[in-house]
Amino acid sequence: MPTPDAAALARAESLIAVTPDYPQPGVLFRDIAPLLADAAALRTVVDALTAPFAGRFDVVAGVEARGFLLAGAAAIATGAGLVPIRKAGKLPRPAASVAYALEYGEAVLEMHDDIAPGTRVLLVDDVLATGGTLGAARELLARVQGDVVGTAVLLELDLGGRGILGDEALHAVFRL
Repeated sequence: MPTPDAAALARAESLIAVTPDYPQPGVLFRDIAPLLADAAALRTVVDALTAPFAGRFDVVAGVEARGFLLAGAAAIATGAGLVPIRKAGKLPRPAASVAYALEYGEAVLEMHDDIAPGTRVLLVDDVLATGGTLGAARELLARVQGDVVGTAVLLELDLGGRGILGDEALHAVFRL
C-alpha cells in the first residue's frame, strides 16, 4: 500500500468543510462529505489510513456511522473483510456489547460476536476526540477475541483521546 505524497494529502485535507457552532455553539464541525465525494481524495486518505498497517490485518472494523464509510473503502482497497460496530439496537441477531460514558450520558456499541478468535483487526473511525468511542470499540473487539493490530482515524482533535487510548499503534491522517 503506497503512502500518499504530501501534496495529495494537503489537497484531501482542503476538502474537509468546517462548520462553526454545529452541533452546538463553540464547536467546529468537520464535514468529510466533500472529501468522500472526490474519488482521488478518498483514495488518498484510504491509502494513508491503511499504509502503516499493510499486511497486518484480516478485517477492518468501522465505527458507526462515518467510520463505516472509511472502513468499507479501506476493506475493499486492501482485500480485507469488513466488521461493522453499531450503535445499540441496530443488529438483527445476538451481539456483543459494551457501554461507555459520554460527556452527557452513556452510549452502547454492539457487534456480531462471530469473528474467529485471533482475527487481526484494523479499527477505523473518522475522528478521535476524547477517546471514549474508540476505547469502547477496542474493548468490544477484545470481548469477541479479536486482535486489534492498530487504530486509524482520519482526523485527530487535540481533546485527550490519544492519552486515553495510550498506544503506539494509533495513526491519524490529519491532526488538528
